[in-house]
Amino acid sequence: MKKTFQLPAIAFFAIALLFASCAAKKPAGKPIASPRDSISRKVHGARITINYGSPSVKGRKIWGGLVPYDTVWRTGANEATRFTTDKDIQVEGKTLPAGTYGFFAIPKADKWIIIFNSVPNQWGAFKYDASKDVLRVTVIPTPAEMHERLVYTINSKGIILTWEKLNVPITIE
Repeated sequence: MKKTFQLPAIAFFAIALLFASCAAKKPAGKPIASPRDSISRKVHGARITINYGSPSVKGRKIWGGLVPYDTVWRTGANEATRFTTDKDIQVEGKTLPAGTYGFFAIPKADKWIIIFNSVPNQWGAFKYDASKDVLRVTVIPTPAEMHERLVYTINSKGIILTWEKLNVPITIE
């Protein structure tokens, strides 16, 4: 009688162990289409941090297509991009107080309007409210080598948004 009890118990234990090991493994799924990314660097003594969703081109027309001209854009994917500075800075010669901002843009074919909005946590630009803008500056985009994924870089001159075949430099002092 002992042998008949031991065999089902051993089989049950082996099956339970198999299920436990399968459950512990992370399932191989699709990568996130527009993963969150962030960059943080000091520029002229101020710590600048940008947190954004990084979409891919995927063969699409970006400027004037996926991202329409003359419309407020969240400068990334999904949640609005957040821009943080720990000190007051000069953006294109205009003062931006220390704080965290929603970071938006209005792309145009020949120039962009860069927007720092007092509401940093927004989903996209769906509830964007221009009355909450803290600062707007105009910048000139420049051609770039093809870049599949949207990225931000921070250097001693400021920040650069790069995506598809476009750089959008923003001077910080």
